[in-house]
Amino acid sequence: MSKKNTIFARLNSYTMQIEKLYEIFTQHPTVTTDTRQCTPGAMFFALKGETFDGNKFATQALEKGCSHAIIDEAEYAVADDPRYIVVDNVLTTLQQLARHHRRAMGTKVIGVTGTNGKTTTKELIATVLSQKYNVLYTQGNFNNDIGVPKTLLQLNKEHEIAVVEMGASHPGDIKTLVDIVEPDYGIITNVGKAHLQGFGSLEGVIHTKGELYDFLRGKEGSVVFIDNGNDLLKGISGGLRLVTYGTTGEEDLCVGGEVLSCAPMLQFRWRHGAGEWHEVATHLIGTYNVTNMLAAACIGLYFGVEPQQIDEALSAYCPTNNRSQLTITEHNRLVVDAYNANPTSMNAALCNFRDMEVSPKMAILGAMRELGESSEEEHRKVISFLLENGFGEVWLVGEEFNLEGCPYPCFHDVEEVKKAIAEKRPEGYYILIKGSNSTRLFELPALL
Repeated sequence: MSKKNTIFARLNSYTMQIEKLYEIFTQHPTVTTDTRQCTPGAMFFALKGETFDGNKFATQALEKGCSHAIIDEAEYAVADDPRYIVVDNVLTTLQQLARHHRRAMGTKVIGVTGTNGKTTTKELIATVLSQKYNVLYTQGNFNNDIGVPKTLLQLNKEHEIAVVEMGASHPGDIKTLVDIVEPDYGIITNVGKAHLQGFGSLEGVIHTKGELYDFLRGKEGSVVFIDNGNDLLKGISGGLRLVTYGTTGEEDLCVGGEVLSCAPMLQFRWRHGAGEWHEVATHLIGTYNVTNMLAAACIGLYFGVEPQQIDEALSAYCPTNNRSQLTITEHNRLVVDAYNANPTSMNAALCNFRDMEVSPKMAILGAMRELGESSEEEHRKVISFLLENGFGEVWLVGEEFNLEGCPYPCFHDVEEVKKAIAEKRPEGYYILIKGSNSTRLFELPALL
């Protein structure tokens, strides 16, 4: 059993302590895990990491105005000071408190996961639902075992729906999160090759993402929103109540749609069943985003958002997170998709860039990380794709691309790329910037 699952197995072992802690939380309904973000009256949770121990900062948090400090090392508590609360494990306590609060609020929760597109889809869903409801949704990509409970603890009585993103890099991660979130509805955007070093194989990815389905399968009244064209997801969806969307052209879909153009912004149309078509011009780059848009439209319709409101929400959404983002500079037009990269998302970005009716083109591609034994094979596939499709100017970043026979310049890191930009000053290009976040290609747009 993993350390994370061992911790979670203990969640029910101190319910009484959680109830007492929850009484305090109702009086101080703000939590922080960072002494740099101590607002007056907040509860400080002293989390531990590989390189830090929050227990050591408990006193500092109280001095900065926090109401209580939740710690799991009693030596850092001051005797007879009730503001120090000692628990078995701070992370487990944070998670259990979040679940307790989620149950107390009774808010309907939509759980979102997937290999690619989950953050964009989460934001699109929230944007659409906000046309009718007061929506709480995950900020940024705070989708792990710390970010998810912190999101849930922001729920209040004004919220009518919550959209909670859940990420995973190891087997069992989604089960840990759904057991905290207890979603009523769920969507897996897709499954693909990512974090293979942690999952071991594509089958491991499918099993872990499918843990959302497993939870919902056992929950009365649950609903799953699913891409009807995704055979991998349909293959693990048995026993679930499905609401479908997709580009397959079938009239029995809740929402069907198709791409109209992408030059460079995505324009598409959608309809409910065999109803009238709705055309939407978006601010997103990439034909692959059409399924994310259709998912949001499908969920919006299910919750009673009017079609015109859906159109307005989808057309108004502007990405600001280095995902499918067009950035126009003084010298170039940049297709910035530099938040993350794996074989599935890289292939989608390259296919879309190939099909964009613009010129001249240039690609700056960063390495795909955490692929384990598949790394060399997957990076060779990218090189082969580039050769077969004639991308013109190509710069590769990261030692993973430095393979025998690679005809393109390969830079050790982003700092070398910055020097090359200063020397060569690319101008007049459409430039695709795509790579894993750790390659730091997001630092390049300001220079191009």
